[in-house]
Amino acid sequence: MAGCSSAAVDDLSTVPLVALNMTVRKQLSLYLNPRTMVAADWTMVAEAMGFSYLEITNYQTVPNPTERVLNDWQACSTEASVGNLLSILEKVERKDVVEDLRPLMEEDVKKYHESLKKRAIRPLQVPEVDSCIPRTPERSGLTLEDDPDGSPELFDAFICYCKSDITFVHEMIRELEQTDYRLKLCVFDRNVLPGSCVWTITSELIERRCKRMVVVISDEYIESDACDFQTKFALSLSPGARNKRLIPVVYKSMTKQFPRILSFLTACDYTNPYTKTWFWERLAKALSLP
Repeated sequence: MAGCSSAAVDDLSTVPLVALNMTVRKQLSLYLNPRTMVAADWTMVAEAMGFSYLEITNYQTVPNPTERVLNDWQACSTEASVGNLLSILEKVERKDVVEDLRPLMEEDVKKYHESLKKRAIRPLQVPEVDSCIPRTPERSGLTLEDDPDGSPELFDAFICYCKSDITFVHEMIRELEQTDYRLKLCVFDRNVLPGSCVWTITSELIERRCKRMVVVISDEYIESDACDFQTKFALSLSPGARNKRLIPVVYKSMTKQFPRILSFLTACDYTNPYTKTWFWERLAKALSLP
């Protein structure tokens, strides 16, 4: 590949679309949003990605259809990779886009692999002093009930929420933990011990400790960088909602638009008077699935 100096970009088909940053995505929109008779636009790209005629028609109403198509493809399809995107662009004969943006994409892929390596590398340990022996393993001692000599604490669900929504989280604890449902929820401010990197702990809990994640949707959630990271990380573990890993919950009316990245998932709506009666039962059942 032209400009390739690292094995990290040898096979772009294995690199998820999330690796592409906003600069590349904006450039793709500039190329593909204009509707012309001489070159394939976003509609042909969307069709090649597998979107239906009705879906493509609906995308025509949004300000930036290319961005919306990329986000939905990334969230819903296991085929959403950098390599497959390049293949689609070549298939619809937009080699001009491939030639211009491929170097930028490869640079993003390098950065993506570098970030993965940094997460995988454990920090060097300094020699123990008497008060530090025995040392707790890196991935234990994260939560209140972790046993350093036994199995890590496991949960039915990680609760993704903003500080302003904590009152509803308390209600969730009462309804799901302190009733016959007997579910075990991971609430960061309650269960996680202080002193470790927030991003490392969050990733460990979502991927290895919790079967599912409840996303408490509100206007404040949409503005939260922490919630955005948690949601995208969980989506990357379950593309296309294969194992129902994410469950969006709406508990109060909103002034902002529901997050597009979660629009393909069925939400549990506490504000709907027609379904409120069964809200907790439905949520508990979803969290109890194997």
